[in-house]
Amino acid sequence: MLNTQDNALFLNTGLPQFKLFNVNHVQTSIDELLKNVHDEFINIETKLEKNNYNTSDLYNLAIYETEIIEYPLDYAWSMISHLKSVNNSDELRNVYEKCMPNVIQENTYMSQSKPLFNALKKLKESNELNSVQQRIIDSSYQSMFLSGIDLEDDKKERFNKIKLRLGELTTHFSNNVLDSIKNYEFYIEDNKYQEDMLKIPLYARELYSQSAKKKYEHSTPENGPWKISLDSPSLIPFLSHCPNSELRESVYKSYISKASSGKHNNLPIIKEILNLKEEIAQLLGYKNYVEISLSRKMASNQEQIEDILNELALKSKDYALQDMKELKEFMKEIHPFKEKLELWDISYYSEKLKETKYKFKEEDLKPYFALENVLKGLFQIAQQLFNIEIEEVDIQKEEIQVWHEDVKFFIIYDLNTPERKHISSFYLDPFSRPGDKNGGAWMDVCVQKSKILNKKPVAYLICNGSPPIKDVNNSCSKPSLMTFDEVVTLFHEFGHGLQHMLTTIDESGASGINNIEWDAVELPSQFMENWCYHQPTLKSFALHYETQEPLPDDLFKKIIDNKNYHVGLGMLRQIYFSMLDLHLHSITIEDEDQLLKLQKEFSRKYLVKESLDEDRFLCGFSHIFAGGYSAGYYSYKWAEIMSCDAFGAFEEYDLDNTENIKELGMKFRNSVLSMGGGTHPSQVFKQFRGRDPQVDALLRQNGLK
Repeated sequence: MLNTQDNALFLNTGLPQFKLFNVNHVQTSIDELLKNVHDEFINIETKLEKNNYNTSDLYNLAIYETEIIEYPLDYAWSMISHLKSVNNSDELRNVYEKCMPNVIQENTYMSQSKPLFNALKKLKESNELNSVQQRIIDSSYQSMFLSGIDLEDDKKERFNKIKLRLGELTTHFSNNVLDSIKNYEFYIEDNKYQEDMLKIPLYARELYSQSAKKKYEHSTPENGPWKISLDSPSLIPFLSHCPNSELRESVYKSYISKASSGKHNNLPIIKEILNLKEEIAQLLGYKNYVEISLSRKMASNQEQIEDILNELALKSKDYALQDMKELKEFMKEIHPFKEKLELWDISYYSEKLKETKYKFKEEDLKPYFALENVLKGLFQIAQQLFNIEIEEVDIQKEEIQVWHEDVKFFIIYDLNTPERKHISSFYLDPFSRPGDKNGGAWMDVCVQKSKILNKKPVAYLICNGSPPIKDVNNSCSKPSLMTFDEVVTLFHEFGHGLQHMLTTIDESGASGINNIEWDAVELPSQFMENWCYHQPTLKSFALHYETQEPLPDDLFKKIIDNKNYHVGLGMLRQIYFSMLDLHLHSITIEDEDQLLKLQKEFSRKYLVKESLDEDRFLCGFSHIFAGGYSAGYYSYKWAEIMSCDAFGAFEEYDLDNTENIKELGMKFRNSVLSMGGGTHPSQVFKQFRGRDPQVDALLRQNGLK
């Protein structure tokens, strides 16, 4: 028996005890937790087989008691998975991969339990449950069906082997992406490039110099050497500002070919993932994996999705062609002898054209977006809209344990209650850490709201923004100054967090984002992005970090002018990803060459400038091969239609009228943010908007109408 008193994986009554986490405890802890949950679940199965319960008692046994026994394992595994994504190490990765098959096997055993399935079937046919409970039962029943419970023995055995293998493959895919970024080293050491590097904004050179100091202690932002990495805070300013086309080409080609060669090659993994998912679909009686995906989404069929995407592509194509024509003409103006606009040139000339056209530079904005000020503004609009108050906790004083020194912790209070009730909390991990932390940004669940377990929701908000610049003594010499895109990303992830943290559903199976159809889950996140373009909101926190002067009106106007700059190109890019995703999950993949041919074919069809022959972006497409968007990447556009229409209600009510905003904000909170997965999202949207979503707002807000 393990000593659990100082073992973080067993201390699950409060917040995670990250300082007590010991990777050497993981294997034995997970083994014991698996044994406990298995033995306790068998006891539940024995009770369920008696089959003499009324509806209420049967629901309690099938749902609540199962939740109670699953919680310790879910908590521990969630903590391990979280740390693997934000504080990766070889030791943690290895033990995770050793434990994962056993975790999958136990989940498979429970999801293929005949006594539980029969209980759900009986509850499904009952008319005594409330609407939220009925949604949970219907969803749980469908999940068990999709877990292969009705398969015959040999088919079930094959199905279970596939699930194990897919777990291994998705982990391997993520590791390859992380390792390829971690192993990439591009140092600019030659003095002949100094003039080129000095044309890159100072904030980027400070980052490149800081990254290079491990190898070159004497590095400075002015004289280098500089180290470029493939994570966004490093990559984007380099491609956008470095005037040397050869340097841009080298970095761009490394980026589009990451995780595509040698021991980190994801191409064979992608082929196997797609073929195994196709086999799962066939075993379950579906035509393809897209049909499985859509069985849990709002969209009714692939044809409906493709019609919408193709309509958007049609409306965007002329704008995109004009965007590209304008870029080529601009390139010729400043470099008359340059014959061809290459893909690695687009970001550079796009940035220069934007500077010329709008007198707009990203570096002009960054001093106004210090992280601390942005957070204050974000929390202020949340209070104005949703009547909540957010306070940062002194993690030292309150003994809140975190996984990295940069992590912050916040508590949310509900101002609708006389006692200013503490309703939820969240961690914020704001900065990029290449090699240790996955790229991108996300919200994840730390603790789910649950009446049975008496739990308040806790969220992880993970971003990969620009870190503060530190001096030789590791002291902060300049705070984290965010790009505008990083500000929008923070608002986006906070929107996801709000849906998790402001839920009023206390049935954990439908609280927060649980049980929400996946193509609706981006609604609150994309909705929150719109406030970054609302002048009173933005100017409330856009203060110069040195002078505290507010963002000038002319800079705000440039943000608005820039909002839909080259929107046609951006829209086609997202449609390209979405259509390729759907197609890959609806056909048989014969070989790796077919993957590359399809990528090329779809880029030619949807992009105005097709991808390079050596482009291997699929090898880093974690959303669909290691995340929750398989055959569902279209969800971003589907939800954007709803989010634009939802924000359109605020525009109709007059955005500058604070009382109107507050009234409508509470309506949004009490519907979209409150109702979780207990009500179908189409009904939730109607409750807020009074009608079904319309595409007009998306076209208008993107400048396509």
